[in-house]
Amino acid sequence: MQQPSVINDRKKNIAIVFGGKSHEHQVSLESSRNIFNNLNRNKYNITLIRVDKNGRWILEYSSIYLKKISNPNNWSSSNPCYLAMVPGNKKIQFIKINNGSPIPKIDIIFSVLHGSYGEDGCIQGLLESLNIPYVGSNVLGSALCMDKDITKRLLRSARIPVTPSITLWKDKKSNPTYSYIISKLGLPLFIKPTNQGSSIGVSKISNQYDFNQALNLAYSYSKKILIEKAIKGREIEIGILGIPQKLFHSVCGEISILNDFPNNSHYTYELKYSSNERVKLIIPANNLSSDLNVKLCSIARRAFLLLNCNVMARIDFFLTEDNKIFLNEINTIPGFTSLSTYPKLWEKSGMNYSELLDRLIHFSSYED
Repeated sequence: MQQPSVINDRKKNIAIVFGGKSHEHQVSLESSRNIFNNLNRNKYNITLIRVDKNGRWILEYSSIYLKKISNPNNWSSSNPCYLAMVPGNKKIQFIKINNGSPIPKIDIIFSVLHGSYGEDGCIQGLLESLNIPYVGSNVLGSALCMDKDITKRLLRSARIPVTPSITLWKDKKSNPTYSYIISKLGLPLFIKPTNQGSSIGVSKISNQYDFNQALNLAYSYSKKILIEKAIKGREIEIGILGIPQKLFHSVCGEISILNDFPNNSHYTYELKYSSNERVKLIIPANNLSSDLNVKLCSIARRAFLLLNCNVMARIDFFLTEDNKIFLNEINTIPGFTSLSTYPKLWEKSGMNYSELLDRLIHFSSYED
């Protein structure tokens, strides 16, 4: 794999923005810890900004940050330092509400606000109004990839194979029936919200009773949901890094799940974020021919460009026994927890955690 060249930037003021209003709040806290621990202190001054579950922005101090991070209950404080934003002013971006004083100017924001309000274009639009560069895709790319229904429509239009699915809307009387859905997609099925990550609200079903229960769960997260055909095959993931002019891909990795527990045989939220012997991350993926490697990486790059992604993404595939490829999802703010795939893919591609963060920041500041 060709790697980006070595970067020699001046010392920058980096703000890690974490927490957020989504159901992935705790995952974001874990991601922020790994980024904080691996940023090179010789290159970056670090500001920590926590977004609480009510959407308030709070300045945190590194001296107590790591003590709090292991227990979300510790974040409550009798005297939090809330921040107000100053749109349109390049010299002052944030001020402390308690005394009106500005915090040091931030060169770039590294947001790990996973899920709603952080990965869907909302925070990206806010940061653009503040004239602050940020790591990751812009408003359009973020919004397109967050909506799994729209993602599939665009990929299909470009003849990129995706998991067969049917879209349903909450309270829409003309939604197709259970009988129609299984006649088109068969059983088992996956039912998921269109706008959540980390497998939140996702169910695997094989009968009508479970189908109705799964609909209710998915609709509790989104007014629009996807019914997907269950693809029997391997789960392959690829990391993408860079900008359209300078785009790089990692080696292919594989998520292997032991299927000895039939009621829980898909990659659930619990399996993703807990140490579990039932899940193995194999990097590089075993027994992938050179042709398949090339094809998977080519599709990943095409999808990244088609959906207006920038800087980073993790592209997830299914690969069947007869080597048919289905693109499953695109994650524009992949996890950075100790168990997350994206940094591990790059580590096995020859780039350690600190180097990966350097390159993400570099490409987010790139002007050419």
